[in-house]
Amino acid sequence: MQHHRPQPHLGAPSDVSSVATAELIKRGKKRGSYNCSRCGLPKKGHSCNLGTSAALPDSPHPPSSTPVPAAAAAASSSATLLHLSASFSATCHPPPRHPVSHLRRALSFDDFEVRAGTNEMDDGGGESDQGEVDKDIGGGLTVSCLWEILRRLPPAGLSSAAQVCKGWRETSRRLWRAVEELRLRVPATSEAGFVGSVLQKCTGLLRLSLRMERDLDATMLACIAFSCPNLESMEISTSATAINRITGDELGRFVADKWCLTSLKMEGCTNLGGFVLNSSSLSTLWLSDLYSLSKMVFNCPNLKEISLEFSHQKNDSTDLTKMIDGLVRSCPRLQNIHIASLCLSHSVVLALTAANLSCLRMLSLVLGSEITDASVAAIVSSYSNLELLDLSGSSISDSGIGMICNVFPRKLSRLLLALCPNITSSGIQFATAQLPLLELMDCGMTICDPNDLKQLDEGSPFDVDRRPSKKLRHIYQKLIIKHDRLKKLSLWGCSGLDALCLNCPELCDLNLNSCKNLHPDRLLIQCPNLESVHTSGCQELLLGAIESQVNNEFSHIENHFPYKHSADGSKRVQVPRMLCQVPFSDDKR
Repeated sequence: MQHHRPQPHLGAPSDVSSVATAELIKRGKKRGSYNCSRCGLPKKGHSCNLGTSAALPDSPHPPSSTPVPAAAAAASSSATLLHLSASFSATCHPPPRHPVSHLRRALSFDDFEVRAGTNEMDDGGGESDQGEVDKDIGGGLTVSCLWEILRRLPPAGLSSAAQVCKGWRETSRRLWRAVEELRLRVPATSEAGFVGSVLQKCTGLLRLSLRMERDLDATMLACIAFSCPNLESMEISTSATAINRITGDELGRFVADKWCLTSLKMEGCTNLGGFVLNSSSLSTLWLSDLYSLSKMVFNCPNLKEISLEFSHQKNDSTDLTKMIDGLVRSCPRLQNIHIASLCLSHSVVLALTAANLSCLRMLSLVLGSEITDASVAAIVSSYSNLELLDLSGSSISDSGIGMICNVFPRKLSRLLLALCPNITSSGIQFATAQLPLLELMDCGMTICDPNDLKQLDEGSPFDVDRRPSKKLRHIYQKLIIKHDRLKKLSLWGCSGLDALCLNCPELCDLNLNSCKNLHPDRLLIQCPNLESVHTSGCQELLLGAIESQVNNEFSHIENHFPYKHSADGSKRVQVPRMLCQVPFSDDKR
């Protein structure tokens, strides 16, 4: 006679709950079952260790300590996070001790790190809940162990695990159905139905992020629209080899059909040609790599944030003035506007300021070499509540900075003026002195050596005139900044700077990349909270001077802190975390 032995890989989750019992009664008991009705293990030679006090479906008040099956626990917990990567490495947390309704689930097939806050768990469970997580479901395998195994499997492995037994199959299905956020990398070698096969399993998907390494076309967009009826957020990024073939009409139909879509971000929109967007729910819109658009119509009354980045080509035929005029009239609730285009001009600024958007807080007009001090005057006269102003690549001068300081002394916290060749060190010093709430300032490529400007213009990937409108009296300049709230300062590419003095107690990040003429003897840094200094392309003597000043409190320590390298290869001088924050007096140098 063949003896039946307990097999751990066949053991289904053994926990009994009212839901599981109700399903059993509804189906009715089938003949020929040799498994225990409580734990699912073979009956022969088996003594069930589960009590008979579990609540039945007709119990009016089931006990609070009633266990929940593994499949039900996986589906009922809104704090569950499942990440599966394209390289098939994953991170996920076991089921929480009791459901947390405010945390979301996510499913991912990429190499991105888990976002901060997704691993928050509720620690308020009792001892009975902790025992449920560690309950043995056969062969020494607990509910938490099953969860840890399944969450680390790739899609193919998860499909194979679903064939082990009924319990594993139900758990796998519930994991897919409970997903609310999916981050998927689509390889170049993937088949056409790869995305569709994944999305069909995620019936509750709300947020989708795709990293396309193959071409994106209307078929993919239609697949997303069919498989995700309740989609709220979609982000599509493209690799260097992928081509976005979606046209403006196809994008307009997609947006019109998604009645609950609130956020749309898409890269590589070169082939749009023109579009008409009609949506009452859309609040965030990011489109990049736009080129020669014949029409742009925005019927989005609830749109609050828009980012439009055009390709860096001079022959772009887009009529930005007409586009801005229609945008501000149909989207009165705009708060953040970012436009990057070589075609930005003073007439575009006038069309923007004519609408007088009362909710506007952030304005970014980048690479507009025809934006002048007159444009700044129009901006400050219409929008006096701006918190961020980015005019990088414009032709404004120190006079424009003076107008900005007169209007925004108690509002502006971030000012970005990179690639503005008409700005001098005097204008930068005036801005830091007149804007007490300033926390971030970018002045990259403003104070430049004329020889460096000529070399940059020759090797520039797009045509931007960085030459100053008038010849400066001094080639090399000095910069003195004293600010109580400034946290980030960028002076990258300021090759015309030879002396720098900083007294910023809250400064934590300083970018001095390519400041090759900055003299070590004319450098003074009084920033006790400084964490990193970017010094790629600087003199070796300058690196030693920076290290000696930021580590002066630890000169007796034999092991000086080495340079760190960031992703772009720039050197970073790491400041020790235990650096004493000594207050600096006004007369200290």
